Amino acid sequence: MSEKKKLAFGKSNYILMIAGILTLIIGFIIMTLDKEQYGFGFLGLTLGPIIVFIGFMIEIFAILKKPKQ
Repeated sequence: MSEKKKLAFGKSNYILMIAGILTLIIGFIIMTLDKEQYGFGFLGLTLGPIIVFIGFMIEIFAILKKPKQ
């Protein structure tokens, strides 16, 4: 039991994951703010999905980034 348990990711990976989750949440909130019918305005069709896509890219980068040793 003297061996220290290691986490799957490093601290920077978890920080990036949290940033990605927050970016995803902000993107979905932006999509709901669209005042056009059925969300067919700029916020619902352009800006919101771009922010969500960036959030997913941050998540993928956070998973694939190697932690410092």
